[in-house]
Amino acid sequence: MDKAKRTLATPADELTDIARKLRLAVLEMVYTAQSGHIGGSFSAAEIMAALYFRVLRIRPDEPDWPQRDRFVLSKGHTCPVLYACLAFRGFFPMETLMTLRRFESILQGHPIAKTPGVDVTTGSLGLGFGQAVGIALESKAGGRNYNVYALLGDGEIQEGVVYEAAQTARKYKLDNLIAIVDRNGIQNDGFVDEIMDVEPIESRFEAFGWNTKRINGHNMEEVLSALEQAGAHAGSPFCIVADTVKGKGVGFMENEQYWHGKPPTEEQYAAARNELLRGGDQDDG
Repeated sequence: MDKAKRTLATPADELTDIARKLRLAVLEMVYTAQSGHIGGSFSAAEIMAALYFRVLRIRPDEPDWPQRDRFVLSKGHTCPVLYACLAFRGFFPMETLMTLRRFESILQGHPIAKTPGVDVTTGSLGLGFGQAVGIALESKAGGRNYNVYALLGDGEIQEGVVYEAAQTARKYKLDNLIAIVDRNGIQNDGFVDEIMDVEPIESRFEAFGWNTKRINGHNMEEVLSALEQAGAHAGSPFCIVADTVKGKGVGFMENEQYWHGKPPTEEQYAAARNELLRGGDQDDG
């Protein structure tokens, strides 16, 4: 199949609005559960909207379709935005979102493979990317012709195992593997570059033989263009470095480490919900 013709015709402005709705769903889920990761889910909203509503070849009514594209949320703690995508696409009922992190819910604090639409269980940072490499290798070996997309956090790429996996991907010429780094600048313990500087990210991946592209991860046109380029690229794996803002879309949450894993109070929830309903800050940042 022609790799350049794998997308649906969802307009960029519609996808931007879907990203806003994903943020609203994440806010509702985390507030209801009083647990979960808002900041990193919000920073990835445009990327996830583009993937699930335009790029990924998936069948919600046939979650295990053998030819589907695979998605690996390597930064598994931001699963609320993944669950919102899956519910919006029809993998399970919308009301299931309000069971986030409940005992025996299919929507746990990290993705689990028993959840419809989730391909692999992830959580330990760095290891999901290695799984993505293995899945892409299986696609090549089995002649299945599906793409594998892996979303990583910028704190996550401090893990050495990420670069072992990157090296393996190049050795086997896994041009069906697309890595996306959510470069929001904040990890659990503070600002990424103060804890362990990860720049220059492109040069690091290029040293392992990857093709790279850096974008504004909140500009939907740039996100779509990069994903199209990556999907059509042949001969080597592709890494998109997406510069984003932790907590994007709600002013008092943006670029604040607090929202890595804290739920909002009633007052914070109401203020955030109102801002998202109004459309929030439309500046692409």
